[in-house]
Amino acid sequence: MATLCKNCNHALVFDPAIQKMHCMYCGSAFFAEEVESEAKKYRENERVLTRGEVYGDDEVIEDFLECYVYTCSECGGEIVIHGSESSSKCIYCGNPNVVFSRMTKEKKPDYIIPFAITKEQALSVVNQVVSKAVFAPKEVKNFTPEDVRGIYIPYWIVNANHEETAVVRSNKNTGKYKYRFSGRTGNMHVHNFPIDGCTILSDESSTRLEPFDLSRMKPFDEDYLLGFYSNSSDITYDELQLATMKRAKEIFDKSVIHDVTGSAPQVVAEFHETSILRDYKYAMFPVWFVTFRCDGQPHTILINGQTGKVVCGLPWRKKLFWAVTIVSGILASVATIFLLNAIIKACGSKGIGEYHSKDDPAAIIGDIGMCLSMILPFVAYAKLSKVKKNLKLTQSETTFRFVKKRQG
Repeated sequence: MATLCKNCNHALVFDPAIQKMHCMYCGSAFFAEEVESEAKKYRENERVLTRGEVYGDDEVIEDFLECYVYTCSECGGEIVIHGSESSSKCIYCGNPNVVFSRMTKEKKPDYIIPFAITKEQALSVVNQVVSKAVFAPKEVKNFTPEDVRGIYIPYWIVNANHEETAVVRSNKNTGKYKYRFSGRTGNMHVHNFPIDGCTILSDESSTRLEPFDLSRMKPFDEDYLLGFYSNSSDITYDELQLATMKRAKEIFDKSVIHDVTGSAPQVVAEFHETSILRDYKYAMFPVWFVTFRCDGQPHTILINGQTGKVVCGLPWRKKLFWAVTIVSGILASVATIFLLNAIIKACGSKGIGEYHSKDDPAAIIGDIGMCLSMILPFVAYAKLSKVKKNLKLTQSETTFRFVKKRQG
């Protein structure tokens, strides 16, 4: 059942621009706390006595949120939506004949970060990013979105203790031995640690969307979902603990590596233990998904619905990239030669062909210039590797299907 306007009895939707419930019919606006449907009052009084395996506790009373299940008459697929949404076709086979099947319940979140970025603002920041992509094809810079979906992603907010003992190996530049081994041990406490609770969205994508400002979280009110889609947490408690351990270990190892001397340090041996405290909370975070196609390949751009941060990798013109890299290297070499020649002539020498000692400033500048021109292709390759990694996330078929299923 939709939440209705007090003034005209039409459906309300949440407007990120004004942070209020907005009636598209009469223009009225209300705070989420000011409106509620009779069905909502009834659902909030419902309580159950089991949390289930997903939440790791079988004896805790929890609130659940009512959802509606529609069944496709063609393929039998089920569509789970919130009461404020409607569905006109099957997300699996495209059949338009879907009928109401039953009501179900999912765990009600404790907190929510409402959308602060509108659909128009999301498209605007995406266009800004795309316009600055020098090597992106013209069809990408002038792309037309296939879908734009505002989806609330489930997160678990955890507090945890992490203990670790690590051995770090680094290269020695001098001395008899090639490596230096260093030992570090310690413990740390992570507070309000956000862990993605959706297995369909890759951990790397969700991590890159951060940070979210948790101080802006509000007690959950389902009216914030109006006009948007949402996904439920589908990870087990063991998976939550594993994800927390992985991220805590990354933070600890990064700190350890920065604390040792030597080049190219890496952790070669370790023992660690991570324990989640029992005060973890369930929350919904806002994300915009913008999908488009390039050469028939689906691409999905993610935008943090609170901050506007864009996560994407764009197709690029390989020939242009390498042409610019090679030309830049040649220009760097030519510029170095001209600079050397000018310095040598200014010092009264005959020209660049005259021999100079290794302590001569001109010779030093020449060495630096040549090194830079040689290093440039390697820097370009490293940059290219990062671009390919980002592009792989953007071209993820799993993420594309995740968005396409939100076709209500």
